[in-house]
Amino acid sequence: VQLQASGGGVVQAGGSLRLSCAASGRTFSTDVVGWFRQAPGKEREFVAAISRSGGSTLYLDSVKGRFTISRDNAKNTAYLQMDSLKPEDTAAYYCALGGSLGPLRRSPDEYAYWGQGTLVTVSS
Repeated sequence: VQLQASGGGVVQAGGSLRLSCAASGRTFSTDVVGWFRQAPGKEREFVAAISRSGGSTLYLDSVKGRFTISRDNAKNTAYLQMDSLKPEDTAAYYCALGGSLGPLRRSPDEYAYWGQGTLVTVSS
């Protein structure tokens, strides 16, 4: 399984970025997709998750209303649209695939496959 995250960059506060996560080697539609982030010196943090069909989503409270997770199963790709970015959003962002049934999960332990990070830097 390969996950390729892309779309990171440097943006000013208030700006937007759209991250993409392209999956291969697995039937994408059978997995929950999660986005996590890790800032320097901090633990990895849950950001958002989306169900297999895309009908359910879950967000970190601090990104609600600013970030939108979505997926296109036909393209084996998930997205994280990030608007109204803040300096505290600066981190490496990772996408992950998880197979757990039931409610969407926040714990990294629930996700079996991980991509490499894409760096997001928000300047003030």
